[in-house]
Amino acid sequence: MTRLMKTTIRLNSAKAVYNGGIIIKFITLILKNPFRNKTRSALSIIGIAIGIATIVALGLITAGMEDSVQTTFNEGGAEITVTNATNVGGSSGLLDASFIDDLKNITNVSDAVGQLSVSESNQSLMQSRSPVLGTTVYGINASKLNLVGISKVNGTIYEENAYEVIIGTRYADLNNLSVGDNLTFLGYDFKVVGIFETGSMMKDNGVYTSLSKLQNISDTDKVSSILVKTSEGVNDTIVSQNIKDKYENVSTLTSEEMSSMLDDVIGILDAASLAISGLAILVGGIGVINTMVMTVYERTKEIGVLKSIGWKSGKILKMILGETLVITTLSGIIGALFGILISEVGVRIIGTEGFSLVYTPKTFILAFGITLIVGIIGGLYPAYKASKLAPTEALRYE
Repeated sequence: MTRLMKTTIRLNSAKAVYNGGIIIKFITLILKNPFRNKTRSALSIIGIAIGIATIVALGLITAGMEDSVQTTFNEGGAEITVTNATNVGGSSGLLDASFIDDLKNITNVSDAVGQLSVSESNQSLMQSRSPVLGTTVYGINASKLNLVGISKVNGTIYEENAYEVIIGTRYADLNNLSVGDNLTFLGYDFKVVGIFETGSMMKDNGVYTSLSKLQNISDTDKVSSILVKTSEGVNDTIVSQNIKDKYENVSTLTSEEMSSMLDDVIGILDAASLAISGLAILVGGIGVINTMVMTVYERTKEIGVLKSIGWKSGKILKMILGETLVITTLSGIIGALFGILISEVGVRIIGTEGFSLVYTPKTFILAFGITLIVGIIGGLYPAYKASKLAPTEALRYE
């Protein structure tokens, strides 16, 4: 290797080190500059972070609802619920137990079971000192629990016509109950003989006892609804329509229809999340533009000095845009963490009876995508304005 080649290599290495040092200093400058005016930067960060926190919180809640809905309707239970169409909720809204056998004779119905639901808050004994005032207890034959999605129970199943209940894990946690404890309902003491878990927030907040016992203490021989299991591979909507055509005084609801109703609610939350996202972009963008315009205004002379020593307009543009992205990125991180915090705390304080948040990449991709958009939109104009400053005019600026 000749002396010239060695000299060239050393010069290139020195140049690379020098350029690397310049890049590091440039990045350091970008990271420090946004916080020269700490109060203004803090207000801008808070404004964006609030919008991002709301987006993350709504995303976690919506994902939790979607997960619960999917779990509820993938349990292998009854596909159709039949109720009295005349006066649901009142005494005349109950169905005769004999109607269960009639439904079993409908084509493509493989099984049917009656269910009675009684809410303590609607009874004259609600003044009792029950620690679970307002609880709804469901009565169903123990052998038919699979039709409500209950297949595994920690403990035992209640005996027919006995003062025994099984409760969902969420209900047990909420009321601090375990197997062997007593649950007071309508003035009667029921022994908790088992705890079940289905994965559905609605089911796991339930209390079940024998149908005969609940009918006995409620002084009725009727049922609130009839759960219908259809044959495999059958169109549930057709079976549902056949039931309504044959019995005009009943209404039916398929699991698909219930799922669709809940999907509509989730859709509303999604729309609200998108609306808030748009508002976050608008408000956050305006806040960032204001912050960076004031920054450029205050640093006019400094920018003139940088241009006079050889900084190109493109480098000035990159610096201001980079500073904007630093502010918005920090806002996104703080907003995401705050969104997680308020969601978790809110779920525990409100007591959602089994509802759990679900963390998905979609939620955070949306939040940080909006953060990036806000940074670009908010920084473009100030960066362009700074890059176009004439050095001579900037240096004369006071």
